[in-house]
Amino acid sequence: MQQNVQKDRPIVGFTIGDINGIGPEVLIKSLADSRILKICIPVIYASNKLLNRYKKIMNIGDELQFFVTKSIEEINFKRINLINCWEDDFEPEPGKETAIGGKAALLSLEKATTDLQANKIDALVTAPVSKNNMQQDNFKFPGHTEYLASKLNAEVLMTMVSEELEFRLAVCTGHIPLESVKNSLTTEKISKCLNIFHQSLKNDFKIEKPKIAILGLNPHAGENGLLGKEEEQTISPLIKKFKDQGMLVFGPYPADGFFGNQLYKKFDGILAMYHDQGLIPFKTLAFDSGINFTAGLPVIRTSPDHGTAFDIAGKNIADESSFRQALYLAAKLAKARMKN
Repeated sequence: MQQNVQKDRPIVGFTIGDINGIGPEVLIKSLADSRILKICIPVIYASNKLLNRYKKIMNIGDELQFFVTKSIEEINFKRINLINCWEDDFEPEPGKETAIGGKAALLSLEKATTDLQANKIDALVTAPVSKNNMQQDNFKFPGHTEYLASKLNAEVLMTMVSEELEFRLAVCTGHIPLESVKNSLTTEKISKCLNIFHQSLKNDFKIEKPKIAILGLNPHAGENGLLGKEEEQTISPLIKKFKDQGMLVFGPYPADGFFGNQLYKKFDGILAMYHDQGLIPFKTLAFDSGINFTAGLPVIRTSPDHGTAFDIAGKNIADESSFRQALYLAAKLAKARMKN
């Protein structure tokens, strides 16, 4: 049962992701370091049988043990906890995209989100899922970000973070088709994204006066209207408006030159207009240290910046660096919120 003592570390929940991807492996590798217990109280949402199977695949013995329970109320503050989320014996098939993989991922996410909504965990780290495989009656979302925004009734912003490089990049439009981006980028939409980003940089990352770069939508940021009007008609007027309010907002910058000249190093945050415009340079520069952070939620949520990697699942070669960084940042930000 929970210790009858003052909680001195945040309770961090972990979803298992697709059980046939690399999620279980990077989770186990990250938690195998006993020093994790110094920074958080870990709670895994999965199945004891499943994790034991992966421990055998990875040749990890009794040095990694879990305190198994069915309820968040019964966790042990001094142990790595595992909440059993299903009774069925789901046999993992590493490297294969199966219906069972998606079902188990959703059961894990639903249980973790229930505890998150009830403020029983302070942060959530989500292992990667197959977005296609997750589509079920209870899940009609493009990804974790949209699901959590719906469940927690929040306006959110997909944000990529590398603490190592002090690199923070948000995308104004996330998991939508490219053909829908232009019509989605209204004055209201960009304003909302910028406000969420600005507040998160101040409140979560403790940057008193964030300096934010805004990328243009079109090649060469529209080339004075020759290659598109969005910069002149929407983005530039918004930048002026926010500057007049005292915010340090600059741009719009052509994305290629901005990253090619390493201008990202001069800003506390970058707001990209669409998914690939931001994530291609981010993952190129910070793949091992980068993580996904959902700004705007009333709780902390992070995830690694990679996918299920079915091609290497079950081979015990997956690099856990990004997942470990997601864990560290979740614990750090959650502890900072506990102090407020």
